[in-house]
Amino acid sequence: MKTEQHELYEYARKRIKQKRIVYFHFVLLFLVALFLFVSTKVFNFNQDANWHIWLITVWLFVFILHFIKVFITDRFMNKNWEREQIDRLVALQEKKITELSNQINEEPPTK
Repeated sequence: MKTEQHELYEYARKRIKQKRIVYFHFVLLFLVALFLFVSTKVFNFNQDANWHIWLITVWLFVFILHFIKVFITDRFMNKNWEREQIDRLVALQEKKITELSNQINEEPPTK
C-alpha cells in the first residue's frame, strides 16, 4: 500500500473510531438518564432531591463538548489543516529571511 493510501486509510479508521465512541457515549447517556429517571420517579428513590437532573445536565454538557470535538473541530482541524498551516508559516519565515538578506546585500558598505 502506498504511503498516501495508508494515510487515508488511517485517517478513515481514526474518524470511524471517534464516531463510534460518540455514538456509544450517546447511548450510554440515554440509558443512564432513563435509569436515573425511572429509579427516582417510579421507585420513589430519593425523590425530594433533584440530583439526577444535575447529573444528567452535566453529562449532557460533556456529551455536547465531545460531539463538537468529533464532528466539528476534528473535521476541519485535521492533519491536512495542520500541514497547510505549517507550510504557510514556513513560507512566511522564508519570505522574511529573503527580505532581510536582500536588505543586507543592498546596503552600501560603511566606511
